[in-house]
Amino acid sequence: MATETPPPSETPTALPATEEFVHMQASAEFRELRRSHRSFAFPLTVAFIAWYLLYVLLSNYAGDFMGTQLVGNINVALALGLAQFLTTFLIAWWYARHAAAKLDPKAKAIKSRMEDRT
Repeated sequence: MATETPPPSETPTALPATEEFVHMQASAEFRELRRSHRSFAFPLTVAFIAWYLLYVLLSNYAGDFMGTQLVGNINVALALGLAQFLTTFLIAWWYARHAAAKLDPKAKAIKSRMEDRT
């Protein structure tokens, strides 16, 4: 009967103190990370909500327009409704690319600097 070797124990790392988090949050590097996130996320959120509300308003008040047949049984309402799903997935894909290219490197740098302080 063979005995298994337990995995090597990881030495627990000390967490940075609260003051270090507050100091990092006030740093120019963190402000730049927050600005990069907000300058991307807020305009897209506002644009998507406006697009969604336009769809809802058209559905409620422009029934004749929304009922216009495009191809076969496909009308404007169905096409715009499916476009809502497409828009959602496109925004998620675009945000993932933005985060990987712009946000993640900045966040990694902040994280490594915080971990090196301990």
